[in-house]
Amino acid sequence: MDIGQAATLAELEAMVGSFEGCALKRTAKSLCFARGNPEARIMLIGEAPGRDEDLHGKPFVGRAGQLLDRMLAAIGLSEAQIYITNTVYWRPPGNRTPTPEEIEACAPFLARQIELLSPQVLVLLGGAAAKSILGTSEGIMRLRGKWLTYQCAGRSIATLATLHPAYLLRKPDEKRYAWRDLLMVKEKIEQK
Repeated sequence: MDIGQAATLAELEAMVGSFEGCALKRTAKSLCFARGNPEARIMLIGEAPGRDEDLHGKPFVGRAGQLLDRMLAAIGLSEAQIYITNTVYWRPPGNRTPTPEEIEACAPFLARQIELLSPQVLVLLGGAAAKSILGTSEGIMRLRGKWLTYQCAGRSIATLATLHPAYLLRKPDEKRYAWRDLLMVKEKIEQK
C-alpha cells in the first residue's frame, strides 16, 4: 500500500479503513479517523479512541472530548476551525494504552494525514501523542508549555504539547497548565 498515493484526506481514510496491519482493527467496532474541518489551520492529535469514540466512529466525542470542546470554545475555537485525530485509529481493548507496535503501524498514515492537512499549528494532547510525534522520551510536564517544531514535507509546523483532557478529568487542578497552553495556541493563530 503506497500511502503517498493518497491525494486527499478522504482517500487516506479509505486506505486506513482497508489496512490490516494493526491488530487493534480486529477488536474495535469502528474506525475513528478524524473529526472537524479538513481544511483547518489547527490539528490536534490525541492518543487513542475510547469506548464512546469506538461507538460513534469519531475521535474525542466522550467526556474527554466534551471537555476539549469546552476548552477550545474558551479560546474562540469550534469544531469548524479544528481537525482532531489520534496516534492510532482504533480503540485498544479496555481503553489500554496503545503499544509501540500499534502506534508504529499507524504512524505512516498519521504522517501523511498531517502532510495532507498541512496545519499551521499542531497540538499534541498528552504524553503518548507528544512522545510519538516528537520522537522523544521526555514526559509531558517537561514538553508542555513551549513551542516545538514538527518537520513535515519540507516545512516546519509550530507544535505545542499539552495535557490530555482525560487526565484533566482525573486531575482538575492541573487545568491551569492546559489553560496557559491554550492561550499560547490562541496567540499563535492570531499572529498568522
